[in-house]
Amino acid sequence: MRHRKKGNHLSRTSSHKKALMRNLAAQVIEHKEIKTTHAKAKELRGYVERLITYGKKGTVHHRRLAFKFLQNKRAVDDLFKEIAPSYESRNGGYTRIVKLGNRKGDNAPLSLFQLVGFEKIGEKTAAKAEKEKKKVAKKEKAKLAKEAETKVDEPKVEEGKKDQEAEEK
Repeated sequence: MRHRKKGNHLSRTSSHKKALMRNLAAQVIEHKEIKTTHAKAKELRGYVERLITYGKKGTVHHRRLAFKFLQNKRAVDDLFKEIAPSYESRNGGYTRIVKLGNRKGDNAPLSLFQLVGFEKIGEKTAAKAEKEKKKVAKKEKAKLAKEAETKVDEPKVEEGKKDQEAEEK
């Protein structure tokens, strides 16, 4: 019987699911966002929220608990030094799940799992603005080059006239 069993099985054995959650959690901590299936993202949410709460407490005991789950020293260091301090004033709700649509091959629903406050939306906007600046600069450069061509053509005509006048003398 399935009484008092929490969570989704994800069609895996318990050890496989545990390894999957470890890897996904470590990747979220390292990259601040990952793209995965919606079911995995929903299951991962609880693990990551708990890890960030451990990071906020900041004791050696909680660091060891986080390492016991993650088994990744770099991820634990990032969690305690970078991520947890940014959530000091927030009581839960550290993650966001954004639906992306369905995967092409098997039509599985995909989601973007993000840490709130670490979105790369600003970077994309900045990159877009930089691209716009380059386009405008390129257009201005082309316009200046066109004007320069017309200015360069005029002196050549005058030089030609001066050459003819010099030959006549």
